[in-house]
Amino acid sequence: MKKEIVRRYAYNPILAKAQIPYPVETVHNAAVVKHGSEYIMLFRSHLRTGRSIIGLARSHDGFHFTADPAPFLTPAPEGPFAVYEEFGVEDPRVTCVDGEYLITYSAYSRNGVRIALARTKDFVQLERVSLITEADYRNVVIFPEKFDGLYARLDRPHSEISPWSIWISYSPDLRYWGDSQLIMKPVLYHWDEMKIGPGAPPIRTDRGWLSIYHGVFNTMAGAVYRLGVALHDLRNPAKIIGVSDSWILQPEDPWEITGYVSNVVFTCGAVPEPDGSVKIYWGGADTVMCVGEATISDLVDLCIEHGRAAI
Repeated sequence: MKKEIVRRYAYNPILAKAQIPYPVETVHNAAVVKHGSEYIMLFRSHLRTGRSIIGLARSHDGFHFTADPAPFLTPAPEGPFAVYEEFGVEDPRVTCVDGEYLITYSAYSRNGVRIALARTKDFVQLERVSLITEADYRNVVIFPEKFDGLYARLDRPHSEISPWSIWISYSPDLRYWGDSQLIMKPVLYHWDEMKIGPGAPPIRTDRGWLSIYHGVFNTMAGAVYRLGVALHDLRNPAKIIGVSDSWILQPEDPWEITGYVSNVVFTCGAVPEPDGSVKIYWGGADTVMCVGEATISDLVDLCIEHGRAAI
């Protein structure tokens, strides 16, 4: 029998709207990180207005989560962020750097979608730092280490000229970003040919930075979102060693095939464990949260032994 790269948790979905103690219509596209002995999940939820907020749930084992009684992040009511968050906040990612948690999220408004950056040390007090892109950007993930004193991020600007692709940028202070490079593109008539985007923040391995990304293929029945992996050089993350030629996860369970947006598995978070495994979290059909486990070395091998060029 063919070995499954990602082993789905038997009791998926792990979080749905019925488990949230305030009114929401979906629970999906969540960042997950370990904070002490706790797993912290920052999840996106649609309201009945169609706009999104970000909630927080906690777990001691990474599988059973309990939501806090109130949302964690809602659109700013005033100040410089308010005009750019008026249509909602979406799809958070969390990276721990130098003892603090950096949170990137999509800020939607009538001016398009920008990426905002916030930070926290305890997931109680939250500070909005800066709007770190202009429109239109999504899917910004920050590396958990600096390179020659600079922060690094992966992002995905919107483009109608070239297929939506993955770029890298650097910053000395988290506010001002530059030295941007295009580092990875979709492949024609391939499972990710329509567009790609960063998923979970990269994971350090002894062979490179492992990055889990999403890829989209357009079918006669609509778009299908799947997950793949890429491996970046440890010292120069702009250099991609290899990209797995095959996906690691696709919509298969009923709650991934049918929902708010059908045929979607979409990750914003993954947690590496001491035993060499990684818990990968994904939104199913933009409706519920799911989790599965994989062996990190298996994912790295896919990039090296069964890989393709990034561009």
